[in-house]
Amino acid sequence: MNITNVMYIVAAILFIVGLKQLGSPATARNGNRMSSMAMLIAVLATVVGNDIMSWEWIIGGAIVGAAIGAFSARKVAMTEMPQLVAIFNGFGGAASAVIAAGELVRLIDNGADIAEDVSITIMASVIVGGVTLTGSFIAYGKLQGVVPTRPLLLPIRNVINVALLIGMIASTVWLVVDPSMTAFFIAGGIALALGILVVIPIGGADMPVVIALLNSYSGIAGAATGFVLGNNMLIIAGSLVGASGLILTRIMTKAMNRSLANVMLGGFGVEDGAAGSGEEETRPVTSIQPDDAATMLAYAQSVIFVPGYGLAVAQAQHQVRELADLLKEKGISVRYAIHPVAGRMPGHMNVLLAEANVPYDELKDLDEINGEFQRTDVAVVIGANDVTNPSARTDTSSPIYGMPILNVDQAQSVIMMKRGMSSGFAGVQNEMFFLDKTQMLFGDAKDSVEKITSEVKDL
Repeated sequence: MNITNVMYIVAAILFIVGLKQLGSPATARNGNRMSSMAMLIAVLATVVGNDIMSWEWIIGGAIVGAAIGAFSARKVAMTEMPQLVAIFNGFGGAASAVIAAGELVRLIDNGADIAEDVSITIMASVIVGGVTLTGSFIAYGKLQGVVPTRPLLLPIRNVINVALLIGMIASTVWLVVDPSMTAFFIAGGIALALGILVVIPIGGADMPVVIALLNSYSGIAGAATGFVLGNNMLIIAGSLVGASGLILTRIMTKAMNRSLANVMLGGFGVEDGAAGSGEEETRPVTSIQPDDAATMLAYAQSVIFVPGYGLAVAQAQHQVRELADLLKEKGISVRYAIHPVAGRMPGHMNVLLAEANVPYDELKDLDEINGEFQRTDVAVVIGANDVTNPSARTDTSSPIYGMPILNVDQAQSVIMMKRGMSSGFAGVQNEMFFLDKTQMLFGDAKDSVEKITSEVKDL
């Protein structure tokens, strides 16, 4: 066994252990470090073990990539992390396709006989990589607001997709029978078009699920390229990414009580964040001020904070932790209810709260916390919407019907912090707003929490 394979084994072990540690907020940082070290070892082993190109190019590329990565990590806000993941997915798919293209050019130029399995894996790399590239950029555009978030449905999209699929199969057969760059470029062009056509009909509310699926695609493309090159490390790393992406996709669809087919074809979030009926909401709600909320919290025995995307937008996690610490000093029990799809991706809220040094043992997932709401004096919902909507249990016409939700409506009192009465990503109004026990606190979450904290200190 040569030193390259030994380094690959070490990297593979670090990848697996690091991925396992990413499953818990308490170990996620160490898992990220281990996975990063594994990638460094894998890259070094590949570069040292193969005469690829001059060191000047390698070092230059590493410096440029490290600079982009460091800039992105420091400058991209947590609210935009799904967009960053989408871009990275797209580049990962593109890299796999480009490497497969380079290997095909090398084989054709050398006049080598290309085995059928190599031709098929080359086409798998370019097809999956191409779909991942353009699909990821459309997903980024929808989340960023550059592309309309509503589903864009072409009149004859099914006919177009079938025609493209037939063309893709034909070009694959062509490459296997008579390897040429023409067949490769045709397949690549079709893949790029399919990536756009598959993702653009999907509503913006489902983009996080699509991103998780495209993450899996980037891994599959990488694994296919590993087979093309005969690189065991690339096969292992790609397989891990592919499998973890599928698992994440499954977690998200289960948390939304929807099938993957329904996500890809269902047009969730059609109304671009407006109420599903399109009618202006006229029902009355009970509105309070920060001093009223402070009184409710200061005289409670137990409080559950329910963070959502609004908390991430307002960057209010540090203020929430400060308020929670103040309540705990008064002997009040404080916990946080984390829904799997709160925010924009699983773990989004965990990362935000961990950034504010919220104790990990206070973060409770849906199954742990749901039975506690009925024994809770005050539930404070900060920017969460669909995941607290009780109509998901009863309204069979609702697009979120059957979705597991947090049982916030079972708390003795509820404080809803929101900027206004807008609906959530699903485009349906939250019935929680209109319950007698619900008090609406309108305004920026960060500003509202700061005012509540100031008032609690005086009580």
